[in-house]
Amino acid sequence: MAKDLTTSQIDRQNILNNDLAVEEIQTKSGMEGIVWEDKVYVTREMTANFFNVDIRTISRYIEQNGEELSKNGYEVLRGKRLKSFLATAQSSGKDINVPTKTTVLGIFDFRAFLNLAMLLSESDQARALRQLMLDIVIDLINRKTGGGTKYINQRDKDFVYSSLQEDNYRRQFTDALKLYVEEDKYKYAHFTDMIYVSIFKEKAKEYKKILDLKANDKARDTFYSEILDIIAAYESGLADAIKQEYEHLGHALSKGEVESLFYSFENLALWKPLIHKGRVKMASRDMALRDAFHYQLSEYIKPLDKDEYQKFLGAAGDELERLMAENQEVLKRLKERE
Repeated sequence: MAKDLTTSQIDRQNILNNDLAVEEIQTKSGMEGIVWEDKVYVTREMTANFFNVDIRTISRYIEQNGEELSKNGYEVLRGKRLKSFLATAQSSGKDINVPTKTTVLGIFDFRAFLNLAMLLSESDQARALRQLMLDIVIDLINRKTGGGTKYINQRDKDFVYSSLQEDNYRRQFTDALKLYVEEDKYKYAHFTDMIYVSIFKEKAKEYKKILDLKANDKARDTFYSEILDIIAAYESGLADAIKQEYEHLGHALSKGEVESLFYSFENLALWKPLIHKGRVKMASRDMALRDAFHYQLSEYIKPLDKDEYQKFLGAAGDELERLMAENQEVLKRLKERE
């Protein structure tokens, strides 16, 4: 999906929150500044020179996007902090063209500098930097996932446990459908789709299309641990409700009777916060990590925070992926156990 960083704040923030990508961008951007308080900073004038625009253009963007830029590291210095910065700049030998009697000075750290580059539509240099950012983000994710993001969910340490637990509850659910519901070869797929639609508004076929999965790919192998946990809770609860209704009525339930049970079950108030959280996780992670857009969940998309990037792209994920690759046969046997 083509990204226009000048118009999408979510896409901008997803890059800025990805510390691994920002570090690579800083190395390759060619931006030189003043190292102060262990970070690199540039003034508004230095920024204008880098992007080859008038300083009034920089001031206009700050005025129009002040809240976003400040959140990402733009700061106006005064008093002691200003004196400290100017002293550091002077000792570094860089001429930042600041009048001696300056009492306030706006500076960008590197994240704020990138933030401005994403907003600045008048500059060819900013446009080139935006493309560099997107290329580095794509390359980083591809390196971490071996060229494909299908199973990036499995780089979470909680995935294996959630997957194994969900398998157990899946058996309980399918056993309940087999024992207590009238025979229908489509009932397993039908009620599975009802669970999926209830939790994340997509049938299995629709979900697989969005993630570009092949026919033999198992959707559940691509679910995040939080989604697997909610599905497991649905399956366990529904299996119990179906069994109790069967014992109460004394006959196998019809498709309509199970659907009625399902609608009452999914409308329990306890599901609301869990499903909201699950939808945010799925929609936001898939947008940022898989470049997959869930249209039905668009209102739930938020920028990923830094911890999320570390979870799926950091060293812990690298180690987990290595261990899973080395123990595929063990995991397979655990899933196949009775």
